[in-house]
Amino acid sequence: MGTNNHQTTYIVIGLAAIATAAALWYMTSKKDDDGTAKKTSKKSKSLPTKDTDGVGGDSGITPTKSNVVRATGSSGASTTSTAATTASSTKSTSSSDADDDKVLHRRIEEIDRAGKVLFKEKKFMEAAETFTEALDLIEQKRPSNKSSSSSDGDSSKSSSSLTRQIITLTNNRSAMYEKASFPDLALSDCDAVLNLDPSHSKARTRRLRILESQKRHSEALVEVCALQLKFMNDNRDKLRLGLPPTGHPPVSQNKIEELVTLIQPTEIKRAQEAIATKSVEARALPSTYTITQLLKSFSGYNKWMGEAAKGGTVGKFTSQIEDLLDHIPRKNMVAFADSLATKATVLLHRGRRYAFEKDFVKAVKDFDDAFALVEDADGSGDENHGEVKEQIEKSMENDDYARLLEWAGMCKHLRYELKGALDCYERCSKLEPENTELLVKRAGVKMDGSQHSEAESLFAEALALNPTASDALLHRANLRMLQQRVADSESDLETCIRLYPNNLLARLRLATVYMAKEDMDGAKRMLDQAEEYDPESSEVHCYRGELYFAKGEFGNAKGEFEKAMGCDAHNPTPYVNAALAVVNTPLANGGMVPDFAQAVKLLEKAIDVDPMFHAAYVQLGQMKLSMATDLSKAKEVVELYDKGLEYCRTPEELKDICSMRILTVAQIDAAHALHMETLNMQ
Repeated sequence: MGTNNHQTTYIVIGLAAIATAAALWYMTSKKDDDGTAKKTSKKSKSLPTKDTDGVGGDSGITPTKSNVVRATGSSGASTTSTAATTASSTKSTSSSDADDDKVLHRRIEEIDRAGKVLFKEKKFMEAAETFTEALDLIEQKRPSNKSSSSSDGDSSKSSSSLTRQIITLTNNRSAMYEKASFPDLALSDCDAVLNLDPSHSKARTRRLRILESQKRHSEALVEVCALQLKFMNDNRDKLRLGLPPTGHPPVSQNKIEELVTLIQPTEIKRAQEAIATKSVEARALPSTYTITQLLKSFSGYNKWMGEAAKGGTVGKFTSQIEDLLDHIPRKNMVAFADSLATKATVLLHRGRRYAFEKDFVKAVKDFDDAFALVEDADGSGDENHGEVKEQIEKSMENDDYARLLEWAGMCKHLRYELKGALDCYERCSKLEPENTELLVKRAGVKMDGSQHSEAESLFAEALALNPTASDALLHRANLRMLQQRVADSESDLETCIRLYPNNLLARLRLATVYMAKEDMDGAKRMLDQAEEYDPESSEVHCYRGELYFAKGEFGNAKGEFEKAMGCDAHNPTPYVNAALAVVNTPLANGGMVPDFAQAVKLLEKAIDVDPMFHAAYVQLGQMKLSMATDLSKAKEVVELYDKGLEYCRTPEELKDICSMRILTVAQIDAAHALHMETLNMQ
């Protein structure tokens, strides 16, 4: 089964990589902040650490700044006329408060200078104590300031000044705690600074550094996103105009990828545990289109389809089941086994008819029920269980027992029950050791289990038995593309086409190989030939659209994807690819934002057509996040990824969606930390 899915993913990923950058370009924004602390930070200096705080200098301590305006004369007295005595016979209360502020600021500056000296002497804890002394002094004075009778304007100015000093002193103390290897104390001070000034980059960078050292990777990623969001917001106007931002991003892309990679195992495990809570039978099947394409890829497809067409209708088999005798005593082992074998055979034939009619849900139900009968599932605890199973196998006519094992293996594979699928196929291979199609199906299970070397051996065994086995050549070519063995894949496909010129899948996949080699003329030639064999093939138009996309002809690409939808509305791939063509199409009339609304509709349709099409979740989540008008809308993206995780089957699919979910959650948490109301830049 995995071979067809891998092929579909291969088609989409090439487009997805191109669209990601465009989508992320519009992902972040925030409200304009007051940035009060930024004015002093221009003159501040950061501690010399492995990661700088973003401001150069030797001392590494942000200096406190007094609001007192000093005279240039030798006396040092204030020359501010508003602080002088009035003509009144007594000083006003506001004058007294101003004098108190001057004294407080002078004392804070003295303590600050002492702290710098201790820092230079590497007496970090003593330096921290001096900053604590200054903070305690401010705390003692603040109540009197709040109750003073000074004017509202003067009081507000004084309070703002003290707040800036608290931020500076607390940040400096945090730096000392970090230097002295007291990370928890440093984090506590970082939190205090960010509570007063959420956009304080130095405190946030230090918090990131400490969280990383403590292996608190999820929290560290939130800090990375907060720094990036602030950077994007600071450059919002330029980004809207398509201009490069000022300066470099505060955190490298490698750091983001590193943190996501470290978080992934925990998130993937969580998703796997959630999937494991569902019974195998409760797992959803792939879409009708996906199952049909898979079945067509095997050499025995036409044979069983012909037998199913001639074998009888669903109604005929249903009547036969209803006429069967029930409740035959188990002690009459031969008669009991014969009755189970007869019912299993009829269920097999009805299931095959359902498959012929593409009613795969009912087909799988019949195959499962038939398999349970031949396995004597209800009598698994009885003493004669083994004998009954042997008698059932003997009672089934022709190759019905082998075909039931084969279909049971397919059903398990479709639900990604790899171990059970492999067991059924291997049991069937023992009955038919020269059946190359069974070897190919076993190889497909190995591929989905990432056991590529074992899959390679099974393909080799099949081709040794029958060098002209088209399905072995076709599926091995797909394996070799996954292994990036392009030349070997090309060789297998050319052999397949030479043996079977009308093999449409081989021509389509060879076109993909040519595109991977950037041989666009070869790809076009192969698609032209494929279209001659089947001009109404949805896959042909989809691949041709991919070719146009690779050449940058997005309008033509979208047109081919629309033709593919028209040929088969149940094919999910053209909806995803058309959406990516929309967002990559150059905009007319100087437009700045792609038509994300149209792209979103196409991606939602893809999921509606095939809920398991994981590439649609990845792309739709990115686009919806870029369009989210508030954080509640952004949280809906997390819910979308959670839905996608329920349908994941391969480790690669889990990894893709988990990565996007991790980043989305971190961005939302970062926006909350920055007091932002939206991630939308528009």
